[in-house]
Amino acid sequence: MPNARASHLTRRGLLSAGGALGLGVALAACGQETKGKKGDSDKAAAKSGPWSFTDDRGQKSESKAAPKNIVAFTGTAAALFDYGVEVTGVFGPTKTADGKADVQAGDMDISKVEILGNVWGEFNVEKYAALAPELLVTDMWEKDALWYVPDQSKDKILKLAPSVALWAAQINMPGALQRRADLAESLGADMKAKKVTDAKARFEKAAERLRQAAKAKPNLKVLIGSGSQDLFYVSVPKMSADTLYFQELGVKFVEPKPNAQGFFEELSWENAGKYDADIIMLDNRTGTLQPDTLKAKPTWAGLPAVKAGQVVPRVTEPIYSYDKCAPILEDLAKAIENAKKVS
Repeated sequence: MPNARASHLTRRGLLSAGGALGLGVALAACGQETKGKKGDSDKAAAKSGPWSFTDDRGQKSESKAAPKNIVAFTGTAAALFDYGVEVTGVFGPTKTADGKADVQAGDMDISKVEILGNVWGEFNVEKYAALAPELLVTDMWEKDALWYVPDQSKDKILKLAPSVALWAAQINMPGALQRRADLAESLGADMKAKKVTDAKARFEKAAERLRQAAKAKPNLKVLIGSGSQDLFYVSVPKMSADTLYFQELGVKFVEPKPNAQGFFEELSWENAGKYDADIIMLDNRTGTLQPDTLKAKPTWAGLPAVKAGQVVPRVTEPIYSYDKCAPILEDLAKAIENAKKVS
């Protein structure tokens, strides 16, 4: 997403910005850890016979056989990759300024996919058409809004191939995981493969660990934050699949007073200490300010959680595979287990 440079962009823009959304994906106003290697994922065997899939818009896509030539939002492509389904092209944050894989690229080898757009608002329609796509896949933060598919070229893009949109909000993390697993399976992924079942078991174990950690320290409060040069965004936990699930597991979050769109509250840096918090989950996306940069802001440096060293990265746009989500739960559980009350 674009950086949260403006404070009054649409929620979609902000989300993409990487800033406000920061926390609960919450923006729209204005990843996982491993990357760059092809991995040992095997290509999913193409399914024979007719293929169909009904997405989270309620829209059914059909073809005579399972699509092989797939173009997807980077994070969604990375989730499919973990199940053995590889894509031809991607759009969304894929490559950093120094040419390395973005956190949202997961284990994909980005040198082997066509990058149609790397930033918010960028999508090369001509390159997309040249790929002769059989399916377009992306996330959905708002009903019928296709993540990183520009509004100005959406009609042209959607005429070229069927599309699938899957919720990244208005659903919890297990729900988001299941939907991407459903899509991968429809495309030929073996969901009984040991790699998949082991990852799911690890995720379930991590969820229970987080539940117990939250139960053991019920007085700890967690703030979901994202920093831009001018603003500090505090997200509403229920508005994103990951933090909604953490809340369901018992994690106590700061509940900001969101703007009219309901995803986050925009605070000037002078007011960054408005909410008491013992742990800060800080947006880890490319384009948002990280602790090494934020330390130059006095109000950030003075926050109790910052002074106590209780700031942890937040994977704001998770790669929704069990393999990538299990560590997110483990890391938050560890942070809570080790944290002390400072607010």
